[in-house]
Amino acid sequence: MKTFLKLTYMELKLQLREPLALFFTLAFPVMVMVLFGFIFGNDAEELLGGYGQVDLSVPGYIGMVVGTIGLLSIPTTLANYRDLGILRRLRATPLGSSPVLWSQVATQVVMTAAGITLLFIAGLVIFNLRIPNGNLAVIPAILLSAFSFFAVGFVLAGVMPSARTAQVVGMAVFYPMLFLSGAAMPRYIMPDFVQQIAGLLPLTHVVILVEDLWLKGSWNLTSVAVVTVVLILGLVISRFTFRWE
Repeated sequence: MKTFLKLTYMELKLQLREPLALFFTLAFPVMVMVLFGFIFGNDAEELLGGYGQVDLSVPGYIGMVVGTIGLLSIPTTLANYRDLGILRRLRATPLGSSPVLWSQVATQVVMTAAGITLLFIAGLVIFNLRIPNGNLAVIPAILLSAFSFFAVGFVLAGVMPSARTAQVVGMAVFYPMLFLSGAAMPRYIMPDFVQQIAGLLPLTHVVILVEDLWLKGSWNLTSVAVVTVVLILGLVISRFTFRWE
């Protein structure tokens, strides 16, 4: 346990020394929220159930944080460690492989929590964010979503030949999902056929899952199933594809 905590602390320090990673993980979702918040405002509207646009968009921004870390941060970091021979050297030490991988997961959980916390702080300070009377089940929903995308990140880290390729492919996967899933803009403004395509994307179901709990306090079982299947598939595939060198 002591070794795991030391590795996690070291990983967090390394994360904080990466300005680009910090920007996309922590600053980018806040910037998007502020941008759209100033454009559309956050005045309570009767048609929106007494909420404003920013209030209703928070689940999407949470999905943005989850997707950024799972598809950009994890695969790029791990592939870079492999390119530099760090993974090989760590695996050869008495530490073994498990603490190394779990410390990476723990680090990204902390970064996810930090990104979401910054969203709430910015929303409360700038837009007087209204928090619906949802239930605490939104927390395990976020964790389920995060672990699901972390698993996808481990798959990308394993199958991509280099850190640069992992970053490019991660971006190619993430950005279409970002704009189609409702994470960056509401799905209801999209044409019907685009919404049908978006319904096939895992990030869409992350947004729906958090959205339903955030606004209604209810679990969307279809989205739970999709996110869970992605998690299981990611774990199984990464078990066979992850490479230490």
